[in-house]
Amino acid sequence: MTQAATLFAQWNNFYVIVGSSGAALTGLQFVVMAIVAGAQRKGSADTVSAFGTPTVVHFCMVLGTAAVLSAPWHSTVAPAVILAMCGIQGMGYAGIVTTRARRVKDYRPVLEDWVWHSILPLVAYAVLFIGAIVMARGSSAGLFAIAGTSLLLLLIGIHNSWDSVAYVATEEFQSKPPGKEMDGE
Repeated sequence: MTQAATLFAQWNNFYVIVGSSGAALTGLQFVVMAIVAGAQRKGSADTVSAFGTPTVVHFCMVLGTAAVLSAPWHSTVAPAVILAMCGIQGMGYAGIVTTRARRVKDYRPVLEDWVWHSILPLVAYAVLFIGAIVMARGSSAGLFAIAGTSLLLLLIGIHNSWDSVAYVATEEFQSKPPGKEMDGE
């Protein structure tokens, strides 16, 4: 067994659990978007692209990372290059999301939004990039950094999904006069 295979084999159970979670939570985000779509007050496409779509991207990155690190590699270089590229693209995407959030007209982001939608994803993708470089050198420290990134992206996605549902639920509650039922009832 090669050094890379031995290194990755030690993480197999972790990535089975985390990758499965990323896949399941991606599906759950579709449910969240269906709930949001059913809200009386509709958000704009800018709002969805700033606050909804990135959550799916983060969950898919967790799934993709798990897939890359579960493949039977003979060296750490190829998966490191793939994950480093993902880290760079993720940092760029975090910048795009921040720009989109600034353009949103139907919602004004607060500090918590900037932390969870811009800052933490940028940090996660930077750590992914650095972890991939460290992993390419055959160090298990890089795998710990990549694992931390996967967990952070899962937590970001869970928080942001919950925040979306909580926002819609409180907006719906506040927008209906007491005693009024849904339209048509």
